[in-house]
Amino acid sequence: MASERITLTVPGLDGDREVGLSSPNRVLWPELGITKHELAEYLIAVSGPFLAANGDRPVSLERFPEGVDGEQFYSKNPPKGAPGFVETVTVTYNSGRRHPQIVLTEPAAVVWAAQMNTVVFHPWASLASDADNPVELRIDLDPQPGTDFADAAAIAPALRDVLAEAGLEAWVKTSGNRGIHVFCPIEPTHEFLDVRHAVIAAARELERRLPDKVTTAWWKEERGERVFVDFNQANRDRTMAGAYSPRALAGATVSMPLSWDEVADADPAAFTVRSAPQRLADVGDAWAGFLEKPGRIDTLLEWWQRDLDAGLGELNFPPDFPKMPGEPPRVQPSRINPENWT
Repeated sequence: MASERITLTVPGLDGDREVGLSSPNRVLWPELGITKHELAEYLIAVSGPFLAANGDRPVSLERFPEGVDGEQFYSKNPPKGAPGFVETVTVTYNSGRRHPQIVLTEPAAVVWAAQMNTVVFHPWASLASDADNPVELRIDLDPQPGTDFADAAAIAPALRDVLAEAGLEAWVKTSGNRGIHVFCPIEPTHEFLDVRHAVIAAARELERRLPDKVTTAWWKEERGERVFVDFNQANRDRTMAGAYSPRALAGATVSMPLSWDEVADADPAAFTVRSAPQRLADVGDAWAGFLEKPGRIDTLLEWWQRDLDAGLGELNFPPDFPKMPGEPPRVQPSRINPENWT
């Protein structure tokens, strides 16, 4: 017996495309009964701002063949049989390995990703045209145990002020979970390690101003009940859920761009696959024009050098990265034997 299949007509700049959707009634979010078909319709409804934020970039697809409660895996390079309108770019990973990575350039490609059971879209901070140099400085405000979204929301304006002092315009969105993402458009003049150092410089400045509320400590045992500024999300091949991307959470939340005057009272649970299209129709895209006036990270790099000169060095990299010059020990501080370290 043939499996159920429908065909969706997907509008695009070059006209309509027909995209097949198998098992359209498969439930991806069991608690709400949201199906694969409903996900595809959501992505069509938000395709304009979604592609402005996530398109023309290398992107990893987080796929859930049995729904968000089941197993998941990532697709970085397109599978065999991908349609011709799903583009690719060859990127270099931290290991030095090079490989083609998916690039979404039109609504039909996004719907194809839904056909592949993609729930979360993870775009790089760089464009496919220059994958080695980010066009976004990204900062993840990650509430630790004992803190929540409201704590991150209270800190975000102070981070905005820090970035403004460095000559950067900050844009904000919910993570779709408990955190807040703050992005700045930047000129693609520096590679990922430099941008990471710029993020660390901003994070340290924020921590100096709000030491009881903010931490840059990589080890969880040192963070306390503070909001962690996750500088490692700025690394090459490290990604966050993109703007308007659904999350694999029971409430089918999405990562929602906000205006700054919305942040204090925002409820991240209110922005979902079902509610986001109406919000977009009512108030528009809070990130419209995001890349139109990119800034430069020169001032943040001056702060980075200032902190180096003051004795503040490199911070830890994720465990799957090669050991980096100047990096602290990859051992929890409570487990370091001082006799073994100089």
